[in-house]
Amino acid sequence: MIPWKLLDTAQIPGKGGELQLYRRDTEFSIRIVGGGELMNTRAHSSEDALAELACRKIAGCSRPRVLIGGLGMGFTLAAALRHLGNNAEVVVAELVPAVVVWNQSSLGEHAGHPLLDERSTVREGDVAKILKAERQAYDAILLDVDNGPEGLTRKKNNWLYSMDGLTASYTALRSNGILAVWSAGPDQNFTQRLRKVGFKVSQNRVREHDNKGKLHTIWLAERGP
Repeated sequence: MIPWKLLDTAQIPGKGGELQLYRRDTEFSIRIVGGGELMNTRAHSSEDALAELACRKIAGCSRPRVLIGGLGMGFTLAAALRHLGNNAEVVVAELVPAVVVWNQSSLGEHAGHPLLDERSTVREGDVAKILKAERQAYDAILLDVDNGPEGLTRKKNNWLYSMDGLTASYTALRSNGILAVWSAGPDQNFTQRLRKVGFKVSQNRVREHDNKGKLHTIWLAERGP
């Protein structure tokens, strides 16, 4: 078997550890030192579903504006662009600058180089800062940050899934907006927090790749009018 080759490393701001980019033939893997693999170009069905499920909900918007927390390997962004019209705007917040660089090079081929789409904009930095600053700015917010409500790479990410963080997302959404959250697994306490903030919540279980592999969880939380 062809061995994995380490291509690059990157520090996660805020004492969040170190990311590593690996390649084996045409396959890429992003891992965190001491924590294993975070994502792989061979398994991204649940990342696609995160965007697809949310974008269906805002299909009636004439000029939809979407915020994605976490660029990853670009699959969620690519799926969002496929399901949105030409008048859409998609803002991607990515904390680790190197992840943007990786997506601009050969890694980006796997998702179809969505960063080249004129509808997409990257803002390097913490998505939490955007959420704290915005008011009724987005029709959908897609969070694929860390490992979901139970953070793995950076403790500060836990704020996004706290009552304060969810309230910030609620405030940043327009009427009837959708907050979609990806997680490695279910979390009943998180579901309850979403409801306490005022969201109408549904939970979806999606296989990580082509109806195979681990089951991941996607919450769809709808803000009322």
